[in-house]
Amino acid sequence: MSPSQVDRPRPGRGRSRTCPQETVRDGFNRVSTIYRRDDAGADAFGHTQRDHETWLRPFFRSVPAGAEVLDLGCGCGVPDARRLSGRFRVTGIDISDVQIERARRLVPNARFLRADMTAVRFRSETFGGVLCLYALIHVPLDAHRPLLAKVHRWLRPGGIFLVVTGQEAYTGTEANWLGSNATMYWSHADARTYERWLEETGFEVLHQTRIPEPGAEHALFLARRPETPPS
Repeated sequence: MSPSQVDRPRPGRGRSRTCPQETVRDGFNRVSTIYRRDDAGADAFGHTQRDHETWLRPFFRSVPAGAEVLDLGCGCGVPDARRLSGRFRVTGIDISDVQIERARRLVPNARFLRADMTAVRFRSETFGGVLCLYALIHVPLDAHRPLLAKVHRWLRPGGIFLVVTGQEAYTGTEANWLGSNATMYWSHADARTYERWLEETGFEVLHQTRIPEPGAEHALFLARRPETPPS
């Protein structure tokens, strides 16, 4: 398995002066330790270790030990890549240089690549599971369906996909995000659209959870690539 670390930003929908991917990259470079400190029990939005344990439970129930697992938008590697790396062979992808540097230090038994998730390449049927938590929402909307199709192709039959999407549609930016001097970019459809896109891509949607948060809500989807394609 040898990913191609192509990470050339493409124009997207947004109102920042630079392209969206560069806004996201610079933003997370600036807020990395504000978003989550090395030893933090929760991130800046109050997502706790217990929350992540609950979200990741399907990986430990249905993905074989030792399988390849892909963490798209892995951040600093904590808590998800760290938790998964005790049982699986984890590859983490993140667009932020700072996040990847921290992940390599905090989770030394996983592999981390600084790359744009929309541009990396993997062989078909490489992974037993893929997760993308609070990362797809920072990707330009027109890249979402192609990325879902790639994830479906990368998964082994029966493999699972865990993804956080928007609950309501939104595209825009916020200056001074998390009290910093960083600008952050978001772009996402609504949850009903993601359910349809996942099904049209070939996924079986197993579960959908609404995640209420201050100022916004997100949707958490658990989906699976079927063992056999539909007839």
